[in-house]
Amino acid sequence: MCAEYAEYTTFGLAPAMRAGGVLTDGGYQVHRDFLDFIVDGRPLLFRLSDLDAVSPLASDVPPAIFTAQVRSLLLESPAPLPGDRYVVYGCPECEDLACGAVTAVIRPDGEDVIWRDFAWQTDEHADLERNGYHGIGPFRFRGGEYRAALTALLNGSAPDPRRRVLLIGARVAVLAKLAAALRTIGVGADIAHDADGVPADELRGYGAVVFGPGTAERERAAVRRAFERARVPVAHVDGLAPVVPLLVAQIEHALDRSPAGQRRLTALTTDGAGADVEVTSTCRLSLTAYRIDRLSRTHTHDLFDGVLEPGRHRLALDPKALKGASYLVARTTGSVLATAVTHGAAH
Repeated sequence: MCAEYAEYTTFGLAPAMRAGGVLTDGGYQVHRDFLDFIVDGRPLLFRLSDLDAVSPLASDVPPAIFTAQVRSLLLESPAPLPGDRYVVYGCPECEDLACGAVTAVIRPDGEDVIWRDFAWQTDEHADLERNGYHGIGPFRFRGGEYRAALTALLNGSAPDPRRRVLLIGARVAVLAKLAAALRTIGVGADIAHDADGVPADELRGYGAVVFGPGTAERERAAVRRAFERARVPVAHVDGLAPVVPLLVAQIEHALDRSPAGQRRLTALTTDGAGADVEVTSTCRLSLTAYRIDRLSRTHTHDLFDGVLEPGRHRLALDPKALKGASYLVARTTGSVLATAVTHGAAH
């Protein structure tokens, strides 16, 4: 369909996240907060299958660069690539075009704005025949709606940059390892025994408070009251076990501010024999088990790694990997969930 005859579709922006994590091969995946483009009520990124990428509207770029990205999308400056092409999604690790990026032609059409000719691009010139995203777009946006959504970002509505967490607990060695892992993926972390006497301005800098395993309920309640007195809404994470990758997964889920209906991974439950997962778009999902033996040693088992279609799926589990105290982490591009395994009882 020619762009000039594209039907109107809605345009919006919503918080999104590329979940960081400690991977089973010893590597790390960086945490990125950004704003995704919402086209017809659905994240545009989800139309691109399992693409691991972020939009140019990320919270961790300097304010001047963020403003320049917004004004570029408003067509107030020349296109950065030949043929009126703009980067719509880029590499979450380095944002280098050589790593690959999704680009699109963005042009005005009277008062309207057209996005079309989406392509995967690794240098200055796009090859639509070989690397075009055929079947995506063109999209015609009403100019007023399009400009209002982007202009609002110039008035202080950029993504919330609260990527710090407060770690509460007595097991300092575990919390120190957790803090180091979080900092490696781009999430700041502070360790404390409580939140008494911490000024409200400091508490506002945290996106989540994490209670280490074994933290007494009295201490948890006192921390919650401190945040309530400061009128700081914050996510609370009850650590499942002293396993760093598991705790990182719990924290990443807590930091996810994307609307629940616009997440890729929406459910993870298990009865010990199988895991039930639900995804909202085609994506690659990995399922990892963490087991703690009687000597408090951690064992890691990769249980599943494959592409799932939208819907609910039942994945068989290896009983040998789930003896004793065990936990599951499900991860897709942008979403992560963790749960304890309750043997012999669904939950």
